[in-house]
Amino acid sequence: MASINKTITFLFGIVVSVFLQLTVTHGMRYEPNWDSLDTRPNPAWYDESKVGIFMHWGVFSVPSLLSEWFWEQWEGRHDPRAMKYMAENYKQDFTYADFAKDFTAELFDPDQWADIFNASGAK
Repeated sequence: MASINKTITFLFGIVVSVFLQLTVTHGMRYEPNWDSLDTRPNPAWYDESKVGIFMHWGVFSVPSLLSEWFWEQWEGRHDPRAMKYMAENYKQDFTYADFAKDFTAELFDPDQWADIFNASGAK
């Protein structure tokens, strides 16, 4: 009976240890601050793959001008190209947040993107 209890205790310890390790290494919980977020590990493919595709997509895609730094180029640096584009295409009181209503992703096809990325050999 004692050996069964030891075995159960040992197995329980392994399960708890694995759970805690997964919680820590897979960053299952983060605090809403940069110090916490910066503790998350990179996915294996990020460090191990020879070719990869890393992208992000957001509200900046609506005007489809310049780059993902559109807001900074328009409101921060006052890039003449961004200023001209906004003056010609949007009302004077239009804000960056106003683009959100048009970010519908209606043409987004994740399967098509996955097929393209897979065909490229990227990981």
